[in-house]
Amino acid sequence: MKRAALGPEHLLPAHHVPPPWPGRHVPLDGTLVHVRDTPATAPGAEPALYVHGLGGSAQNWTDLAGLLAPRLDGQAIDLPGFGRSEPGRRYTIPAFADRVVRWIEHSDRGPVHLFGNSLGGAVAVRVAASRPDLVRTLTLISPALPFLDFRRSLQGRMLPVLVIPRGERLAAWRLAQLAPEVMAQQVMESCVADLTRISEQRRQEAIEEIRIRYEAAHYAAAYVRTFRGLVGSFLRSYLPGEGALWRQAAAVRAPTLVVGGRQDRLVDVRVAPQAARVIPDSRLLMLDGVGHVAQLEVPRTVARAVLALLAEAGSPEAATPGADGRNAQATALVTGMGESGGVRDMAG
Repeated sequence: MKRAALGPEHLLPAHHVPPPWPGRHVPLDGTLVHVRDTPATAPGAEPALYVHGLGGSAQNWTDLAGLLAPRLDGQAIDLPGFGRSEPGRRYTIPAFADRVVRWIEHSDRGPVHLFGNSLGGAVAVRVAASRPDLVRTLTLISPALPFLDFRRSLQGRMLPVLVIPRGERLAAWRLAQLAPEVMAQQVMESCVADLTRISEQRRQEAIEEIRIRYEAAHYAAAYVRTFRGLVGSFLRSYLPGEGALWRQAAAVRAPTLVVGGRQDRLVDVRVAPQAARVIPDSRLLMLDGVGHVAQLEVPRTVARAVLALLAEAGSPEAATPGADGRNAQATALVTGMGESGGVRDMAG
């Protein structure tokens, strides 16, 4: 495990709040997958794929993908049953990983720089371990890798739903009791440490995403079944077997950046440092005052860490000198940042 470096701020585009990147539906193995494209803004950019977390969507990557567009030609997918993608038959880590693999193969863009947040981080680990030929680098943001103390997660209160017969109906009923504005506020409060970092535009987009969930009859079942599959994968990871997520993490060979927020309320804050220790070629960036979705809360900080990863991994685009002759790896250990948050490069 290494300390994460931060690339120079001047290599990033000027600050602005872009709208969600254009989306499209693509037929894949008999169902429609929804994909948002963030086209590269400079020649020679390399392909990137972004995978969201439980209850999220491709829209969660708007800011980070835009910041990295000079270096990466981005695509963000909605996993089956989430966002605007059609429902799937199975909602497990292996099933989602198979879907990501099929998308990379179908789009013929591999190997890609693969990004995953939360559930998407667990999916990305499985993809990188099982199909190293498809992954150039791996970036994990608050990855939902196994932990057993659910007192360290707000999701722990969801556990009873998993054992209640037809828990999906209970979840659907609960959704129907809350206005989209209230639900969006609750989601943001659980995921974000400092809500002042979230623009009004992003708040309105979150409300619209909630409305889409309400209109999708399959959403509650997809959420509950995915959560059940995630918890099941956690339990199996402490039993013998090559499919265990921690064993798969140890098999990852791609250069990897692990980002964790010290105020994460959904994934045990000890998971990110553990992931960095387990994955052989890894760098760890722990962010003070940041929650579960660092790519939304402090996207410029995350983008700088990605630039440094690309430079260290040998991506010529990321290593291109700036106006003053410095490259993306010039900044090493940083203890304070903008975006209203402190930064530490190692777990305490």
